[in-house]
Amino acid sequence: MDIVFIKELCIETVIGIYDWERKIKQFVCIDLELGTDITNASNSDVINDTVDYKAVSKKLKVFIGDSQFQLIEALAEESVKLLFENFNVTYIKGRFSKPGAVTGSKEVGVIIERYRKKA
Repeated sequence: MDIVFIKELCIETVIGIYDWERKIKQFVCIDLELGTDITNASNSDVINDTVDYKAVSKKLKVFIGDSQFQLIEALAEESVKLLFENFNVTYIKGRFSKPGAVTGSKEVGVIIERYRKKA
């Protein structure tokens, strides 16, 4: 399995459990590892033969930017489901974080790993 990755994609969204968090936008930052086979793309040199990381980023920017999750866990799980539905990947490892969410820490969040469910 090969990995297409995206590092430090930061998106503004409404996220959090506190009343004040529901009234503002905060950044969520994402690192992704997308498992796929890049053999065809490496032979053809054609973007349609691989996972287009720009298209992945655009899809996440719209989805997360328009969302209003309370928990980063829910945001992460639904983001991964969206990627499986829209892109030819068999594995996703995602690191989803909220920078500055806890005083004294740089960021907090979750790391999830999922495999595409077999049909």
